[in-house]
Amino acid sequence: MTEQIQNSLRESPTARWLALLFVSLTLVAGYYFADVMSPLKTMLTENTKYAWNGTEYGFFTGAYSWLVILGFLIVGGIVLDKSGIRFTGLLFSVVMIIGASLNYYALTDAFINGGFGYDFFNSFMTDYNPSVKLAAVGYAIFGLGIEILGVTGSRIVVKWFKGKELALAMALQVAFGRLGMLWVFWQSPRLAGTEEMVTRPLAFGTLLLIIGLLSYVVYSVMDFKLDKQEEIDLSDEAEEFEFSHIGKILFNRAFWYIAMLCVLFYAAVFPFMKYAPDLMVNKFMVPKQTAGDIPSYLPFGTMLLTPLVGWFLDFKGKSASIMILGSLLLIVVHLGFAYGPASQIFAIAMMIILGVSFSLVPGAMWPAVPKIVDEQYLGTAYSLIFWIQNWGLMGYPMLIGWALEYFNPGVTDKIHSGVTAYYDYTMPMLIFAVTGFLGLIFAFLLKAEDKKKGYGLELPNAKS
Repeated sequence: MTEQIQNSLRESPTARWLALLFVSLTLVAGYYFADVMSPLKTMLTENTKYAWNGTEYGFFTGAYSWLVILGFLIVGGIVLDKSGIRFTGLLFSVVMIIGASLNYYALTDAFINGGFGYDFFNSFMTDYNPSVKLAAVGYAIFGLGIEILGVTGSRIVVKWFKGKELALAMALQVAFGRLGMLWVFWQSPRLAGTEEMVTRPLAFGTLLLIIGLLSYVVYSVMDFKLDKQEEIDLSDEAEEFEFSHIGKILFNRAFWYIAMLCVLFYAAVFPFMKYAPDLMVNKFMVPKQTAGDIPSYLPFGTMLLTPLVGWFLDFKGKSASIMILGSLLLIVVHLGFAYGPASQIFAIAMMIILGVSFSLVPGAMWPAVPKIVDEQYLGTAYSLIFWIQNWGLMGYPMLIGWALEYFNPGVTDKIHSGVTAYYDYTMPMLIFAVTGFLGLIFAFLLKAEDKKKGYGLELPNAKS
């Protein structure tokens, strides 16, 4: 058995990194679609064909987490622990495609002009546009798929890289995901064009998801070969799942500190990115067709820095300290957007700093989880963290959408009537800054707990 493991694909650096590449391509497609509507918010608001308002956009964006917070993500984690990486990844890649297709259909002329399903979606919550409601349903289905695939991706990296370049591998997986974000913020409004056809980028995103599914099929072949080489069977790989396993995770104080840091940090980043292109239009006077260019500096900086952070964590350590530094930078950025000058150069600088923050915290946080949770519970543990995170991803877009309307009375009506008007984003940015401060508190608590319990968060990840 030892000889089989030594000769397995896992021991081949080429095979390890190829496995990571194929999985990451699937995640790139998912992250592209996750943000495909973000640079289109201004078009959705100003184009009378769609006529969304800030509250409706927040409702749609928050729908990403509907199914997740209902517990389906935890179920997905249990499925992952019981049924394995291949089945779970393939299943939820298909789920993403189904959700994306509904999101696309909701904004087509066929639906908007009274096509299949229009009358049903127009029969309830009549204050909301039918296209908003159907798009939200599709986005909710897609959100469940990408979140479970994200959990699966983390589990895959642990499987192939534990005891090796774990933090670097996780960092590169994150960097690949940010490639999808960079691409979509630059490309999505350009695909929509001056005609503001928002269905073009949605169709392209759906096509990418199909390509991502094919990439995961290739990975699954490699994963099957690895299991055969090492004679891994699900019954040998993990204990039979019991609900008591959840209790073992939930009674771990360090788990809760990481989970709370996760929900607060991501709530101050991802919902912000949903509104960042609109912020660029309203405060920094960027044209709609290039509104995603400045936000794209975040993933660009993250892609370059995250692998360096991963290397540092593998060979130098200091995970808990890096999480504290990243949380501090997050607060600086949102206060800067709230009170800083309306200069595009200043906005670029803030996005680069946010990219640094977004490299530090996730790059240190995700590899820390295997240090505080037994490996056989990792699928469930990651699912629980993602589940908690999604409460923030659901609530904050709706909170920001409400804040925009409440603190900018009459602005949406003026825009719909053809009058030039702009949103003041000061209050939303302050909400994000307070959220970042709360996350900083939990980063300090995590470092104190590590010092008390000796999890080794400040120690290097790579084994000698």
